[in-house]
Amino acid sequence: MRQPKLRLSLVVSTLTTLALLLSLIAGGWPAAGVMARSDGGHSQDDRKYSRQAKAEKVSPDLRARQRNARAGDDSVSVILQLNDEPSGQLNALLNRDGVHVKAHFENFNSQAVELPLGVVEELAAYPEVEFVSADRQVVSLGHLSVTTGSDMNRSIPGSKQLLDGTGVGIAVVDSGLDPKHLAFVAQGPGKAASRIKVSKDFTGEGRTDDPYGHGTHVAAAAAASSSFTAPVSSPASTQYPTSAYKGIAYNANLINLRVLNSQGRGTASGLLSALNWVMTNRLTYNIRVVNLSLGMPAIDSYRNDPVCRAVRSQADAGVVVVAAAGNNGKDDAGNKVYGQIHAPGNEPSAITVGAANTFGTDARNDDTITTYSSRGPTRSFWTDASGVNHHDNLIKPDLVAPGNKIVSAEASNCQLIKSYPQMDVLTNYLATPNGRAMYMSGSSVAAPVVAGTAALMLQANPRLTPNIVKALLMYTAQQLPGANMFEQGAGELNVEGALRVAKLVCPPASQTVGAPLLTTSTPPTPQSTILTQTVTWSQGLVMGQTYATGVDLITKYQKIYGLGVVIGDGVVIGDGVVIGDSTMFSYGVVIGDHVLTANGTTMGAGTPFFSSSVLMSDGVIMGDGVLLTDGVIIGDGVLLSDGALMTDGVIMGDYNAVSQAAMANGDDTACMY
Repeated sequence: MRQPKLRLSLVVSTLTTLALLLSLIAGGWPAAGVMARSDGGHSQDDRKYSRQAKAEKVSPDLRARQRNARAGDDSVSVILQLNDEPSGQLNALLNRDGVHVKAHFENFNSQAVELPLGVVEELAAYPEVEFVSADRQVVSLGHLSVTTGSDMNRSIPGSKQLLDGTGVGIAVVDSGLDPKHLAFVAQGPGKAASRIKVSKDFTGEGRTDDPYGHGTHVAAAAAASSSFTAPVSSPASTQYPTSAYKGIAYNANLINLRVLNSQGRGTASGLLSALNWVMTNRLTYNIRVVNLSLGMPAIDSYRNDPVCRAVRSQADAGVVVVAAAGNNGKDDAGNKVYGQIHAPGNEPSAITVGAANTFGTDARNDDTITTYSSRGPTRSFWTDASGVNHHDNLIKPDLVAPGNKIVSAEASNCQLIKSYPQMDVLTNYLATPNGRAMYMSGSSVAAPVVAGTAALMLQANPRLTPNIVKALLMYTAQQLPGANMFEQGAGELNVEGALRVAKLVCPPASQTVGAPLLTTSTPPTPQSTILTQTVTWSQGLVMGQTYATGVDLITKYQKIYGLGVVIGDGVVIGDGVVIGDSTMFSYGVVIGDHVLTANGTTMGAGTPFFSSSVLMSDGVIMGDGVLLTDGVIIGDGVLLSDGALMTDGVIMGDYNAVSQAAMANGDDTACMY
């Protein structure tokens, strides 16, 4: 890598040359212009995509159902996305006998429709129809304040205000919340009011409590009050030495949006209804953060997936969306697998969070990536007029946070404890029935830790955009040695560092590239001290299909920090060269050439995993039979891990088989989303 005036980074290593040759053999030269944006609204890749005469306006799984339809299989629920007002002819179809519009998502110009399977083709033929996808099933993806550093820097310079999330609304889109749990009471002497400001049900069950038990645990990880404690003298304190199990933003307001039913399952249409409600009511409840500890198979490209597009609308409106990466990082035999990021974690504007294992200690020098945390790259795809699939291949997750065997609130009489009573580890030591605690593992527990951190950052500095929040979280993260970017993104969450920089940010009114971003001319020291351990910041961002480094990322305004764009815009590849568009980045930003394996110091100082240009080539990551550095094979329809075949659009590691089976162990063998 080198840094001339335009930050042009040449691909010169032997590994890169080999990868490019393999890419050429497998599918042609990489397409130029991937992820560059100059029009302020669509990347060059998006424009290339939109110019294609798309052969498919129907999602692959829905198309497969058409092909495999049996007698009597004549009704299907779909999500209909429009690009214009429906014509009279389309309205006539939607009012036809046997066709039922179940829900309108007016903020996303979409509808949930039930109709005969044979009508799908007719529906997709209308020019105002953008895309038709199945109403897929959504499932839950199953000592924090000390180990993350959030107990430090909890004050604003020159102010007596405590950074505890006060006034910031976090929408927890999950299985509901237990309204009587002590974790959700307000802070302060004599305060017993609930911090759950509104509750809505989108499951059709007509209840907003948490019979399943997932949402209560998730919400408490983000925002449990400091009154939620276990007695220090209890036997549990030996295993869990921290007596208080408060959340990161322990006085934030909670908005309870229930989309998962009593069995922990929901639908894409229910999730869209909840996100549509957020768009309409975000200002009323000051909803600045949405937590999505749930997911579904990432089949359609983020450009077409209706939930991904809804997430993008949230981010463009100034709402930070945090999504769990998923828990499919290994197969049933325990082999490491790649390409298993779930939707909507495959959406570029979302902050996608994987799970780190702290091994039950507050110290960070023993932290690793959990074996089950889903790895990138994203394998969702779109299909061109020739029937060729073009995979997104984005680096995800964006960062990781503690997610293994995390103690948090237990909902009353919840299904999870009935199924896995061994998770109820603290019941016998808590005096009140509405103060129960349990442990869970998974990226679904890691995500709310980041959501709570975002709430603290926005309390400290309400002017932060979602992209600035995301950038600061990555820039200040700690690189975990031996983990590559597909496993950890930028590294492990460092709340202290993210808050310290967030307080200094003052986005320029002109939003000019290179304008000062901080209120000081002296950059903050890129290190944090957490429990006497010095934590070095990554000092970089993962973005799209590569990464960027340089102190300019926090000292100067970058165009990628605005609304209506995503981090990763402005990166161009052509003829094996990765460069940064100077209209999007200041001259001090260096664009990298490789996906790296960290050495535990800063981003860019690690060893190459393989070339970014391989990711940017359309459709093929690496040629069949080519081993990556850890012995795992990646490619279209080839072996992802020993004996496990991945075909396009199929998610390996079934949720029921992998995530639920040994979740109760909490020992990094399996987990809950």
